[in-house]
Amino acid sequence: MTELSHLHRFVSASEPGKPPILLLHGTGGDEDDLLPLGRAVAPGSALLSPRGKVLENGMSRFFRRLAEGVFDEVDLRHRANELADFVAEAQETYGIDPPIGVGFSNGANIAAALLLLRPEALSGAALLRAMVPLSEPPVADLQDKPVLILSGAADPIVPAANAGRLAKLLASAGAGVEHRTLPVGHGLSQPDVLITKEWIGRRSVASGSR
Repeated sequence: MTELSHLHRFVSASEPGKPPILLLHGTGGDEDDLLPLGRAVAPGSALLSPRGKVLENGMSRFFRRLAEGVFDEVDLRHRANELADFVAEAQETYGIDPPIGVGFSNGANIAAALLLLRPEALSGAALLRAMVPLSEPPVADLQDKPVLILSGAADPIVPAANAGRLAKLLASAGAGVEHRTLPVGHGLSQPDVLITKEWIGRRSVASGSR
């Protein structure tokens, strides 16, 4: 494994024209956690999967939180910039384009923060169970950047209103947002996989047609 600023896994693309994917795990995950999801939603794509640097009761995360659903926003801003720098390192090292972020829970929240703070790091994002990451988000230019948000109707962690605010926030910055609420809880489900795969497939067709 090549040494960069984050522990990570990298899987080379096996099919040309497929967008690279940045996999961002939830609390307690690691660099191997979402590789099966990456292979399922983006077969043939290069996969870049870092491990979060923050530990909470021994579990890896991408940034600190003060309580459930209450983020340490100073740390979040620092970690988002740190992660964006890692993505830039990986692009140079592995010769890949800006990736599509696919994040779950804590990983979805850091991906949303990347879009707002360092939009150049991602070509788009699939945010699975994401919340608004910053109470005072910066003005970002996300013109035509595709974003998929998948929320759970029975999610005990992410309030529906919060997910709706995130969708409006990103859309107001110019992103092409598709927000769907599924009849599930906080955990990932088969519909998440199928919808994300179809959404990424449209990105492949679009990039291949240019």
